[in-house]
Amino acid sequence: MAEPAFKKGGKLVITGALGHIGSRLIHGIRPGEYGEVLLIDNLSTQRYCSLFNLPKGVPFRFREADICACDLKKLMAGANVVLHLAAITDAEGSFDMQKHVEEVNCSGTRRVAGACADEGCPMIFLSTTSVYGTQKNVVDENCPKDSLKPQSPYAESKLKAEQTLDELGHSAGLKYVVCRFGTIYGTSIGMRFHTAVNKFIWQACMGVPVTVWRTAMDQQRPYLDLGDAVRAINFILAAGRFDNQLYNVLTDNASVVDIIGAIRKHIPDLEVKLVDSPIMNQLSYRVVCEKFRALGFEFKGNLDEGVKSAIDLLRQARGR
Repeated sequence: MAEPAFKKGGKLVITGALGHIGSRLIHGIRPGEYGEVLLIDNLSTQRYCSLFNLPKGVPFRFREADICACDLKKLMAGANVVLHLAAITDAEGSFDMQKHVEEVNCSGTRRVAGACADEGCPMIFLSTTSVYGTQKNVVDENCPKDSLKPQSPYAESKLKAEQTLDELGHSAGLKYVVCRFGTIYGTSIGMRFHTAVNKFIWQACMGVPVTVWRTAMDQQRPYLDLGDAVRAINFILAAGRFDNQLYNVLTDNASVVDIIGAIRKHIPDLEVKLVDSPIMNQLSYRVVCEKFRALGFEFKGNLDEGVKSAIDLLRQARGR
């Protein structure tokens, strides 16, 4: 099988296209960039609005389909590249739906990757910095596999999916790139509010106490501005960089104190309520992304600006 190559103006397939990341990305596509943009989503979260007012002149085609059951071979016929965003991403909620998380994030990814290998097209896979789990030191992509300590079924499933791509790269010639994204913050038409920054903003704007895990106030975690996330994906697509490598992609290492401080600049009366969580055996960890920067990518996001943009969208609902 010939080595696949990304062709500008070819067919781009996006799974999970209507979600937090996908909805921002597809609304930024310009006419002439692709010959076809196939959007696949099972609408399980009913984000129909992500299809509203798509850019004119872009050859979009939407298909409501489940990656765990649909005919991927048919959908991906003629694809030049696949952006695989479809996933269950709620880390805290994943404890209550482990089987479903395993099915979508592991089995679903295996089906997508297998279809890519059969079609001879490369794929971008979004993993998570949560695979690092508890770490005493700053970590990078060279962290040994036996030192990775995912602390949720969600993170475990993403690590297993990474291993699947590695296996198919060796056995089936799959070309891919793995991006370990930090926790996303920032606005999009399909955004959700289950992750730390966005959840805190929602609670603060609704006038209810911000719920913080009891041991988490000073813990640092990696976060990724949504604008940086989309630009990173487009950076990879433009370069056709499918080198079977993994890259950390993050804007900031921030603590809960940092996030609360950024929100309080705009909502001074914010209250904090400490709660318990099954995920809180995870300690603080910091991640570096110099490997991705070395490719020539520049991060431009800013936590304060990301927080402000989300609060501005919800400000009227506060009644003040």
